[in-house]
Amino acid sequence: MSEQLFLIAHIAGRGVAIDSAQVESVVDIGAVIPTPRAAPHIRGLAALRSRVVTVIDTHAALGLPKLAIAGSRAVITVVDGHHYAVLVDSLEDVAPFVASALPPGIGLDAGWRQAGCGAIERDGEPILAIDLTALVHGPSNDTNAIN
Repeated sequence: MSEQLFLIAHIAGRGVAIDSAQVESVVDIGAVIPTPRAAPHIRGLAALRSRVVTVIDTHAALGLPKLAIAGSRAVITVVDGHHYAVLVDSLEDVAPFVASALPPGIGLDAGWRQAGCGAIERDGEPILAIDLTALVHGPSNDTNAIN
């Protein structure tokens, strides 16, 4: 297996790895305007470099309680030709890792299971690799789904 670049971030106190191919940029998000009738995981809209992006509340997308404070760090990704700002708690660095499949029987809550697409190992510790597209689409209605 070959190495690929991953962005290491933190969401809900958990380190996660994001394939750099899904990352257009990382930014600080300013004011977010709530969007009426949007799905619960959509925080709203924000202006970013002369364009409007949809801001994804990552905690809500994972089926976790929303943060009481608004996040400001985000990973910009493009899904189906649209730009999204996926909020993260913090960002670390980009580094090369070898990704592997999630081990069978790994115990993940429904939202993490839906977003999880593999794992990397950093300093002997496993880190969940996540798919930003799953976060953009939001939580599955089937919380009993098994991968």
